[in-house]
Amino acid sequence: MNAPRDSIPETGSETYLFASSNGSHITWLTDALGSLGSVVVLAPDTKSLDERIALLGPVAVFIDFSPEQSAMASQLHQRLKRDWPTLPVLATGTSAEPAAMLSALRAGVDDFIDMAAASTEAVITLRALLDRRGTLQGGTRGSTLALLGARAGLGVTTLATSLALTLNDQLVQAPARPPGRSARHGVALLDLGLPARDGLLYLDTQSGFSFVDGVRNLRRLDQTLLHTALAHHSSGVAVLPLPASLAQVREISHADSVTLIKRLADFFDFQIADLGGFSTLDFVAQTVREAQQAWVVCDQSIGGIVSTANMLKELRTRGVETDRLALVVNKFDSHVGLPAKDIAERLELPLRHVLPSRSAQLLAAASRGEMLVRTARGDPYAQAVTGIARGLHQEYISATGQPPAKDPRWVALKSQLTGFWKSSHEG
Repeated sequence: MNAPRDSIPETGSETYLFASSNGSHITWLTDALGSLGSVVVLAPDTKSLDERIALLGPVAVFIDFSPEQSAMASQLHQRLKRDWPTLPVLATGTSAEPAAMLSALRAGVDDFIDMAAASTEAVITLRALLDRRGTLQGGTRGSTLALLGARAGLGVTTLATSLALTLNDQLVQAPARPPGRSARHGVALLDLGLPARDGLLYLDTQSGFSFVDGVRNLRRLDQTLLHTALAHHSSGVAVLPLPASLAQVREISHADSVTLIKRLADFFDFQIADLGGFSTLDFVAQTVREAQQAWVVCDQSIGGIVSTANMLKELRTRGVETDRLALVVNKFDSHVGLPAKDIAERLELPLRHVLPSRSAQLLAAASRGEMLVRTARGDPYAQAVTGIARGLHQEYISATGQPPAKDPRWVALKSQLTGFWKSSHEG
C-alpha cells in the first residue's frame, strides 16, 4: 500500500507539499513522484503552512484544484505567492474537469498536472518547471557570499564589514539596476561570527533585532518588517547580528536558520554572511550549500592553517564539496616567507584573493570608530577590498538574464482553456 508520507523525509530526498483532501489524488501524486522524493500532505485550509514550508524546505507545492476544493485552492495559492513568491506552485486536476483547469488558470499557477495522463508526465512537467525557475532565479534573487573562518582572529569580520560597505557604495553609484531587481536593494551583513556582534561594533551600530528574531518571524518577513526591524548603518547596509545571549541560538533549528538566509535573498542584492569562528559546523555546512559563493579566510600563521585544514576536513565529512570553496589569504606579509599559493596548495583550495597585512592601520581606524575602507580609500587594504567588491558586482550584473520563455505546453493549454472559457460564455 502506497500511503502518503506525512513526516520529515530522509536526508537527501526531495520534499513536495500537496494540499488536498482527496485520497485517490494523494495516492496518485505520491506514486508519481515516488522516484524523486516524498509527498507531504496538507489540508487545503492548513493553518500551519508557513511552519511546514520553513521546516521541510519543499521543492514545490501542489494544490488540488478539483471543483470541490477550487475556492480554497485559489486562496491558498494567493497566500503562497504573497508569502513565498519564489516557491514553485503547480495545480492538479483532470482534463475531464475543465472547470478545475480554468480555476487554476485564473489563479495564475506556474503549471498544471493532469492526473488523467500518465504519471511520468507529472515528473516531466515538474522538472521542466524547476529548470525554468532555476534559470529565472539566477537572475532575480540576491547573491549570498559566505565567509568562513576556522577560528577567531583571522580577520573575517573585518573583511565582511568592509566588503559590505564597499559593495553597497558600488550599488548606490551604479547607473542603473539590472532587470528584475527592483524588489531588492542594497546589502545585508549577517553578523554571525564569533566573538558575537563584532560586526555591529565595527560599524558603530545598535540592533535590538537578532538573527534568532528573524527566524521566529519568518512567516511575517516582508520589506516593511526588514526596513523597520533590522539595524541599518548610516551607509544603508542592513545588519542582522547574533542575539546578545548566545543561549537563544539553541532555540532555533539549523533548517529554519538556512531558510531565513534563503528568504532574505528575495530582499537584498547581496548578503555577506560572516561565519568566522562559528563553531556549529552543521549550520556552516548547510549555509555553504545555499550560498552562491563561499570563501575560506586564512592567514599565514601555522595555527590558522592547521585550524582551517581541520575545519575543511569536518566540512567534507558533512558532505560539503570543497571544490565549491575558494581561499582568501588575509593579513599577507611577503616577508614571512610563506607564499599564498603554498597555503592554497596545503589546503587544497583554489586561491581567490590575497589581502595585505594592515593590522596597525585597521586598528587605528577602529579606535576612532571608523572603517578604513571609507576613511582611507587609497590604503592597500581598502584598494584590495574595492577590487573584490568590483568583481562581485560585475559577476552579479553578468548573471542577470532575461526571463525564460514559458513552457510551450503550458502556453498551449492556457490558450485552449481561454478559448473554451470564451466560447462557453459567449454561447
